[in-house]
Amino acid sequence: MAASKSTARETKKRIAQMEAKRELRQGQRKRRLRDNIVSAAAVVMVLGLAVVLQLTVFASNPTADQVAQAQAGLSDPATTSASPTASLPAVPNPSIAKGKTFTGSLSLNGKALGVSLDGTKAPQAAAVFKTLSDSGFYTDKTCHRLTTGDFAVLQCGSIDNKGAGDTTFTWGPVENAPKNNVYPAGTIAVARQSNNAKSNGTQFFIVYKETTIPADSAGGYTVVGKVTSGLDVVTELAKAGTADGSADGAPKTPIKIDSFTLK
Repeated sequence: MAASKSTARETKKRIAQMEAKRELRQGQRKRRLRDNIVSAAAVVMVLGLAVVLQLTVFASNPTADQVAQAQAGLSDPATTSASPTASLPAVPNPSIAKGKTFTGSLSLNGKALGVSLDGTKAPQAAAVFKTLSDSGFYTDKTCHRLTTGDFAVLQCGSIDNKGAGDTTFTWGPVENAPKNNVYPAGTIAVARQSNNAKSNGTQFFIVYKETTIPADSAGGYTVVGKVTSGLDVVTELAKAGTADGSADGAPKTPIKIDSFTLK
């Protein structure tokens, strides 16, 4: 009888131990499940942020206000529309630039940059910028937007000097966009609205440090030419940063286009 009671106690003890182990395993599984859910949620948030950032900040033309918002709260960097505030020529036929190379000078704050526009790879864009420069459109316009860090561009040529675009002067298509989304230092490219290949206008941006700008549904950004000399002028202006100290905004040092000439 004593042996039977002892055996019963041992059995109960083993059952209790097994139950405790089972509960421990269940607790561990629940913790792992909870941790996995938290980790997955974090990954989704990070991926979502990356996708939104790509589709908003870089999937459109590098305009001022929205990249700043994207870094802080995510918004779409599309060129702003506005009523015409300047007399603009008609959008020229690309044939006037096809197969040609235009060279000249872009003067910023009294310092000249040598520039070259490629009418072979971007005939429509080269025709537009040759026509605008010949008309004197860019004289006394400003570079209203500067970005710093890995996204390094200086954007210029808006009709109101604040980033607005003229809805009566738009054109396309996207030409000569880099297939790898990398814009080398010295690149001169055309700003446009998000996901709209025919929304190019008067604005252009100078890449002063190699920058990756992911394409959107319309593709990349038209590379119309390059800075052939004086890129250090832009680099020095960029060193002053933005007026509000952010990574994207109006330049702290106001930047005016004295002239833009092409031959």
